Amino acid sequence: MNPTLTRFRHWLMRFSKVFFGALGIILFIAVVLSFTDVPYYAYYGLGMSCEPLKSDPDLIVVLGGAGMPSPDGLIRCYYASEAALKYPKAKVVIALPYNEADSLEQLDMAAHELIVRGVDSLRISYEPLGFNTHSQALNIAAAHSTLKKTGSVLIVTSPEHMYRAVKTFRKAGFVKVGGLPTFEKPPDAEKIKDKEKSRDTRVKSLALRYNMWSYLNYELIVMREYTAILYYKIKSWI
Repeated sequence: MNPTLTRFRHWLMRFSKVFFGALGIILFIAVVLSFTDVPYYAYYGLGMSCEPLKSDPDLIVVLGGAGMPSPDGLIRCYYASEAALKYPKAKVVIALPYNEADSLEQLDMAAHELIVRGVDSLRISYEPLGFNTHSQALNIAAAHSTLKKTGSVLIVTSPEHMYRAVKTFRKAGFVKVGGLPTFEKPPDAEKIKDKEKSRDTRVKSLALRYNMWSYLNYELIVMREYTAILYYKIKSWI
């Protein structure tokens, strides 16, 4: 047998053992952590990482996320409408890349969600040209340059995205930037747990049936976001 090929096979076997061993350890740690509150607190920490605004916002920016319609897009519109009603003098910007196939349809859908909840359509404008948080922040800063030094901006986005979004808008020139993280509001856990004397088929413990899988998902979300944060820091966007 060719000596070079033999050496390569031995190297490949050693590499495979190390790689899959390390992967197994990572998976084991991930499963163990899924039975703790660590993944949620990491997720929660990203959402609550920004300081609250000390004054009413002049501009409410809704970052589009997964687009419309989607659970992520709908919950952002819900929180944005609540903020717009709370701060009636603030303008609202929907930042969502337009699709060449459907033009501004997704942005119109997001605006419709705000309007049906009581937000005046005259307060709403679009930012359809940015394709990521960095370019969206630069475009909004250019369109609202008078607010960069003195105005307040409220960012509405998902909890894991909040840290990066606020930092990006500050890097774009806005001095006063706050965040409104779109945390989900799950049902009361006691409503779906089985009681000792109940005759229905509810589960007695939520740890394996629900919490473990939710926390594994939080782990993936947080790791993906930490990777994005590192990329933004390398690019000097935050």
